[in-house]
Amino acid sequence: MFKSLIVLLFGLIPLISTASREINYSSNGSLKVEVLEFRELRDLSRKAASKPARFRVFRRGKTNSETSLGREVPIKIHMPTSGGPYPVVIISHGAGGNWDTHYAQANHLASHGYAVFCLEHVGSNTERMKSTIRILHNLKEMIHDSNEVLGRPKDVSFAINQAAKWNSENEKLRGRLDLNHVGVMGHSFGAFTTMVVTGMRPALNWIEPKIAPGSGLGPNLLDERVKCGIALSPQAPGEPFFLKESYSSLRVPLMGISGTKDKQQNGEPPQARYESFKLWPEMQKSNLFIWLGNASHLDFTDSTGGDVHGRESSARADVQRVVRPATLIFFNNCLKNDNTPNVLITNESLKPYLRGEINSIEVLSK
Repeated sequence: MFKSLIVLLFGLIPLISTASREINYSSNGSLKVEVLEFRELRDLSRKAASKPARFRVFRRGKTNSETSLGREVPIKIHMPTSGGPYPVVIISHGAGGNWDTHYAQANHLASHGYAVFCLEHVGSNTERMKSTIRILHNLKEMIHDSNEVLGRPKDVSFAINQAAKWNSENEKLRGRLDLNHVGVMGHSFGAFTTMVVTGMRPALNWIEPKIAPGSGLGPNLLDERVKCGIALSPQAPGEPFFLKESYSSLRVPLMGISGTKDKQQNGEPPQARYESFKLWPEMQKSNLFIWLGNASHLDFTDSTGGDVHGRESSARADVQRVVRPATLIFFNNCLKNDNTPNVLITNESLKPYLRGEINSIEVLSK
């Protein structure tokens, strides 16, 4: 069972008195941030991303991915301009997104001392979504695509491998990445990706082409280098991602964030996301779930500052005012061992961040 969180846990603290001033974790930090683009990356151990008939998507490089070997995994890195080594956070976008879908969130984390790797999952990105005028059909197709459902977590593992290589060989990144402290964050399809790399098992029931045995739990795609994760709009059981049995194999601390207007892709109401937290394993209250009143699905992304922008959302700024400090302090605790003493964590302590359309917050723990 789970209950409202009133414990000293993960420092989800909106305001901390320090001398005569207050630190607001929803604001950017003091570190200057630079953005590095790696467009030409390929995982040569895998095939190129699958594409439906008549589908053409040109990668961010010079050639079509279907004419080249390996799966493309473009990465855009946000990190401080100097110093380190910094803990690494990998961000996985949702279906139809891209490496700029979480641009502002990545920049926020980087300004507080993180190296943030924003992936582009080329088989389920913006270009694939817009490959035909049947956008909803394209979205449905990509979240049922076995190559994406099982391939996205491998993109995360590839990015960690690449980070290790850069940390020893790249002139700009050498020695600046703390690969003993790696976290993952994702939204929607990216939440699924995060949940799988932290130990949950995908369902085989609804994906095409079929993977033996055709139903039940899919392979274990846990990456043991990942120390914690954040799932924005985490999925409840049901088509196309999880079974009730999927959740029990979670192995590291995970925080979910959703809201009362955050509908699921399979027609389930937002409450299904909330109720699914019951299926997460007990981990000494290190698993969290934040439930925001009036928050909807797209509010959990923020592409502000990026080259490619998603759909507008009236409540996004209000939601981000809560999501940013929650994600920052969660990662601070897990990846920086920041356990600020003598701070009582309550639902009330997050209320100063609420404004506008977002009128309530509930924090659950297990």
